[in-house]
Amino acid sequence: MKSPIIIYSSINCGYCEMAKKLLDEKKINYQEINLYEEPDKREEMLNKSNGKRTVPQIFYGNIHIGGYEDLKMLELSGKLEKMING
Repeated sequence: MKSPIIIYSSINCGYCEMAKKLLDEKKINYQEINLYEEPDKREEMLNKSNGKRTVPQIFYGNIHIGGYEDLKMLELSGKLEKMING
């Protein structure tokens, strides 16, 4: 089963690493799409994120969370756990 969280990332991206570390620490599974390794997925990311070009772009199902700072704000407010656990 695919994880409902998808992170579009790239190489040498500190914010990508911090986002993955946060999810790993919370034991939240995610699927990573590395745009360096899969450049054809960039168009998919742009369409899903309404044209946001920076990485990471993080999604929960069809919900666009945003970048690392958006993910961190969700986590600090307790909303990330509620989103994941229903």
